[in-house]
This record gives sequence, structure tokens and C-alpha cells, in this order.
Amino acid sequence: MNIFEILLLPLFAVVLLMLPVVYILKKKKSNSAAKKAFIVNLCSFFAVLALAVIFPVGGFVNAEVVEAVSDSIGNAGIGYLAAALSVGLGSIGCGIAVGSAAPAAIGAVAEEPKSFSKALIFVALGEGVALYGFLISFMILNAL
Repeated sequence: MNIFEILLLPLFAVVLLMLPVVYILKKKKSNSAAKKAFIVNLCSFFAVLALAVIFPVGGFVNAEVVEAVSDSIGNAGIGYLAAALSVGLGSIGCGIAVGSAAPAAIGAVAEEPKSFSKALIFVALGEGVALYGFLISFMILNAL
């Protein structure tokens, strides 16, 4: 393998995929510019994907490497990874849910104080997502 296959081709792919995002961050124009940048990003992604299929860059992973990694990691390593993913993704989902529900709940309580219990339920439902992630991770860790 030469230097082009190892370093420059993946770097070129990442730069090609990041160009529309840089364009939006620099310009900060209207929604049509964001929509146009998203379409360009999507088209460039599929172009890179097509180029990867047409010109495969191989030799990075082979059967010997996969066996060596699976022997060193084992089932416990995959279990720890699954537990970490369940907590992490559950917490991200909780943050998104509470981030959108809490301001609406505060606004509703400010207009009508009797709606406090209903608003609290909606915020607690969002926080439940993180608790489910913790429960699943504990179940995974107990199974190891």
C-alpha cells in the first residue's frame, strides 16, 4: 500500500464531507443555504460511497487481525462496550427530551400554575430514558 491509499484518500473523503458544514458555519445565511448545503453534503457522501465501491482500498482488515482482536477483547469487552453505549445513548436521549420539555413546562406553569403536575410528568418521562439506559447497563454488567 502506498501513502495515498493509507492517509490521503480517507483525509480527502473527510474533507469532502465536511465542506458543506464549514460553508454553513462561515456564511450563517438563510434556511435555503442550509438546505442547499445539506443536499451537497448528501450528494458528496454518496459520491464518496460510490468511489469506495468502485475503487476499493483493501488490506486494512483481514481475518488474522479480526481473530487477534476478538481473542484479546473477548465477550467481556463487548459487554462493557454495550453497557457504556446504553448509558451514553440513554443520557443523550434524556438530554434532548428534557432540553425541549423543560422550557415548555416552565412556560406553561408561568401562565397557569395549576398545570405544574402535568408539566412535571412530561419532564420526568424524558428523564426516564436515562434511567432505562442505566438499568440496561446494570443488567448487562451483572450478566458478565
